[in-house]
Order: sequence, then structure tokens, then C-alpha cells
Amino acid sequence: MPRLPWPRGARRTVPVAPEEARAWRMLQLLTAKPVLYVCNVAEEDAATGNAHSEAVAAMAAAEGNAHVVISARIEEEIAQLPPEEAREFLATMGLAEPGLDRLIRAGYALLRLRTYFTAGPKEARAWTIPAGTLAPQAAGVIHGDFEKGFIRAETIAYDDYVAHGGEAGAREAGKLRLEGRSYEVQDGDVMHFLFSG
Repeated sequence: MPRLPWPRGARRTVPVAPEEARAWRMLQLLTAKPVLYVCNVAEEDAATGNAHSEAVAAMAAAEGNAHVVISARIEEEIAQLPPEEAREFLATMGLAEPGLDRLIRAGYALLRLRTYFTAGPKEARAWTIPAGTLAPQAAGVIHGDFEKGFIRAETIAYDDYVAHGGEAGAREAGKLRLEGRSYEVQDGDVMHFLFSG
């Protein structure tokens, strides 16, 4: 059996020389993946955390990872409430949003993911892409032909789309932009791709 190039019991904190980085990536080690620690706390600690969640937060920060504090009990309760009552309940607990929302946002941030939308008369869809994706590659997530024949993208920021009641209102308000091949897609962009093919 070949000898492994790292000590037995090594953790994700093992330093890797730049010339060895590619070989390590090819191993696809689970310990090389980012980690999101989720701390389940009592209801009274949901807004501020506790000593244990603070220790986890410090450990996560030292590792370059992330953490989220939630109360599974609160999540269970708000799942059974109508939206307005759920918001009131969260406010009484000192929380601005459900823990599930914070968990999803933290996961996206840790994995460096972004979401853009396409919206038409029949359906609206969300598409997940890595941060830094350019418009042609974002179009390719929908269909490879969109990337190959990419001409430009009609783009509206999500907040503008909502504030102006959709594409028509945003267009009238001058919030629709034409973006080319070098445009880096932003989180929440509402996009319509023009392509030849």
C-alpha cells in the first residue's frame, strides 16, 4: 500500500505547497471541501447564540469556514404558521428572518454561488451559477446553444424588477440594461438572452 503524503489524522488545516495544490485537488478529499457549521440552540438563544455557538463561530472563522445559529424548535413553529403570524413570531424572538433563510444564504456565500432569474409569460426560473460567471456562460447553464450563439443579455436588477412591477415597468423606467460578453452576472439579475442559432 502506498504511503499517503500527509500525516495520519491530518485535518483540513494542513498547509499545501503551491506546486502540490493541483495534485491535492485531484484527490477530491472531503476535508478539502468548505464546511458550514449549524448550531442548534434553545429558543431563548436563537437571536444571540450562546457560549457553545460562540466557540463554534471562532473555530469556523479560524478554519476559513462559516457558521449559522438556528433554533430547530422555532423553525418547527414558524413552519406551521401563516406568513404574517410567522413574521410577528420571529419579531418577538428578536429575529429578522427564519433560520432556514440564513442557512441557505450562508451556504451560497460559502460555496460562492449566485442566482439569476429568467421570467416570461409562462414561467419564472432561478438558475444557480458560480460567482464571477460571465453572461455567455450563464446563458449556457440554460442551454449550450445560448452560450455558443450569445449576442447580448437584457438585464434588470431584481430590486428594480420588483419595484417597477416586472419587465415592462422596468423597461419604461430605464432600468433595463443591455450587457455584453464581458458582463459578470450579479446575484438576483433578471435576464433575457439574445442569441443567434
